[in-house]
Amino acid sequence: MKQLLSPKQVARAIGVSESSLKRWCDQGLVPTERTAGGHRRICVGDVVQLIRQGDQTVLRPELLGLPPGTRTGAHNRQRSIETLVDALIAGDAELTRRLVFNNFLGGGTIAELADELFAPAMHRIGDCWKCGDLEVYQEHRACEMLARILHELRTILPQAKGLVALGGTPSGDHYRLATTLVELMLIEAGWRATSLGTSLPFSTLTKAIEKHRPTLFWLSVSHTGDNSHFSHQLNEWLVSVPKSTHVVLGGQALGHIDSIAGDNAQSFHNFASLRQFADRLSEQPAV
Repeated sequence: MKQLLSPKQVARAIGVSESSLKRWCDQGLVPTERTAGGHRRICVGDVVQLIRQGDQTVLRPELLGLPPGTRTGAHNRQRSIETLVDALIAGDAELTRRLVFNNFLGGGTIAELADELFAPAMHRIGDCWKCGDLEVYQEHRACEMLARILHELRTILPQAKGLVALGGTPSGDHYRLATTLVELMLIEAGWRATSLGTSLPFSTLTKAIEKHRPTLFWLSVSHTGDNSHFSHQLNEWLVSVPKSTHVVLGGQALGHIDSIAGDNAQSFHNFASLRQFADRLSEQPAV
């Protein structure tokens, strides 16, 4: 459920007068809803969008449900990576939450955050675990912390009304950060995107496509088990997907797949290229 705020709450949060905010609402600069009694209400997602565009700063983030200490403005990405890695390893949820929201409010798209912040940080944590410098619980805790923050981030994204997109991970793949990030990235781009979850058999993915007829279906592949067996199952499934659904594939385990079948299937190595493809797809005229 989207969170709605009064003009007074929003004005206090971003440090402007209530009369100025109401004037912006009347001018259509800030999307506004009306209660049954005729009172203005503003969606938190629309306020966040205003801040991210650089039009306003945030003085009292807690009034918007944002972490205390959240600030706008450009952030040094390399320094953010270092801080995020340290916070995730230490299990510092508040610092991690504030860091993610700072970078998001600073104007970074979900695709940019995924490629330039989350992926480098998690790769570094994964390398530390492989070298024996971290315990398994620390790596798992880091994933869980980020997953919770991303779920919170979704609640402040504007509600999308565009094309339908579905996705998830195949059987045996329980890594949910990537599929969650694709979901958020597409919602930010205006898609009605829903992650179906992790470790999903190809048979149930087929049922989901038959029922919901998405324009785009993503499959995040971080683990395959038997590469040959998975490759056979994947390609068998791909040729069965209707031509009206574009399938996009990504994930570090895709490198073990020799070839990808299906004229409507493509693989992507980063979120930026996937975002560009999704944008082109959404701009195509309806058939």
